[in-house]
Amino acid sequence: MSDADPNARRVFSGVEASGPHPLEYRFAHAKNGNRHLVVVFANLNAPGEWGWANGVLDRTRANILWIRDQFDGQNSYYLCREMDFTLEQSVINLISRVMNALGLTPDECTMFGSSKGGTAALHFGLKYGFRNIVASVPQFRIGSFVSESMPGAARLMMGEVTEEKVRVLDSVLPEVVRTSPNRDANIYLISSPQDEQYTRHVEPFLGLFRDYTNFNFVYNDSPLIAGHGKVTLRNLPTMMGLLNLLVDGITPRIGVISNGGEQPERDTSAIDAYLKATSQVQAEAFPRPAVTLPAQHAEVPGNQLRFAGSAPGAVRVSMWENGKYLGSPPVQADGSWSWEPEKTWSPGRHVIRLFAVNAQKFHSERTEIVFTALEPAHAPVHRRPATPVITAPFPQQQVRSQGIILTGYGDGGTRIVFRREGAVLGTTTTGPDGTWFWEPGWTWPEGQHTVECSAVDGTGAESPAAAIVFTATGALGVPVNSSYAEPRY
Repeated sequence: MSDADPNARRVFSGVEASGPHPLEYRFAHAKNGNRHLVVVFANLNAPGEWGWANGVLDRTRANILWIRDQFDGQNSYYLCREMDFTLEQSVINLISRVMNALGLTPDECTMFGSSKGGTAALHFGLKYGFRNIVASVPQFRIGSFVSESMPGAARLMMGEVTEEKVRVLDSVLPEVVRTSPNRDANIYLISSPQDEQYTRHVEPFLGLFRDYTNFNFVYNDSPLIAGHGKVTLRNLPTMMGLLNLLVDGITPRIGVISNGGEQPERDTSAIDAYLKATSQVQAEAFPRPAVTLPAQHAEVPGNQLRFAGSAPGAVRVSMWENGKYLGSPPVQADGSWSWEPEKTWSPGRHVIRLFAVNAQKFHSERTEIVFTALEPAHAPVHRRPATPVITAPFPQQQVRSQGIILTGYGDGGTRIVFRREGAVLGTTTTGPDGTWFWEPGWTWPEGQHTVECSAVDGTGAESPAAAIVFTATGALGVPVNSSYAEPRY
């Protein structure tokens, strides 16, 4: 018998990059073709900045769209970066595109979240005319809260944190509540006097809802609640019950209600096309990373492992083993990457899966590298390769800027890496007799240059660097900057 949870849902990952700010999202189809969309905003301290993504919504009958709130490693309340509110426009663009692909209207959507996610649910729900809003323990004074409790988010949202910017962000949600024409929205706001944020961030603003025709305040005055995060947990059954009632078209109030609305055979081609077009894994346009170290199926001492390879077009490489995150080394300008873990690997077979990530947050397909870690105690002491010798150009030599070639010799079977001010310029390999040469293929700017080179062997061990200082001069009397290409470093 399978141990798989029968309620678990297939989740699609994607990036909506058509707006000013790329947004990562996850999406799950409704069961039985239910005609409703729940948009989930992330709460404080949500794992990976995905709110309510731990399976608690698996029994919800609606389509679900999770939106990640992470930009340069910080939260944004889905509003702004350095007071640039085009981030908010990117968020509503994503919601609208998913809603339209499902053939839904704002009346068939629910904005859902707690804490900062509750703030976002109220903001987007009221400002953009969505029918249903479930918000637990939101913060109304956004600027004050982030400046006092979330310094990283404050810097991301405001740039330089000033009193004026704090006041502007404090006014955003109250102003939306005050001026929204969406007065008949079904609003369910949950809070508690045991929440330390209640007296400052919720209670003073409840009066703004006095003329909303279906504003419902769930006030949980329980001695079992201890702190901000416990209010939502205490009210979790209430929130889930509300959510499924709203999905079914039932709003807890006196009046006529409707139920059902499933379309098991509905056409999903539009949303399927959208999910494919914005899929986070871009198999055709974005190559998977290459691994040069360790070699496939290599046996390497567990205390001498080094990973290296190339990932053109990426900004970082993400590495995993058995579903556990290992690290994310950056990719250099020339496409190379390397990583030396600060641990001794357990003896035995290891399977590492890695993918590349570009600046727009898209992922490549996975690459798999398999190696065997040896007992560190049995690992032979490995000699670092010798420092390569540079035979040309000569030290302080003046050479023509076009067609410069570096030559030398070193240990056979090593790779020679050339750097300038720490940046990799290129690589070459030594021949069987240990000689090497490297022709960069660009015209060097006129003036003095210092190039360092080191040897790297098959285990990733690198020699000390040798350096050459030479001066590039104009070629054939032509000014260097008149027609030749700039060097790529």
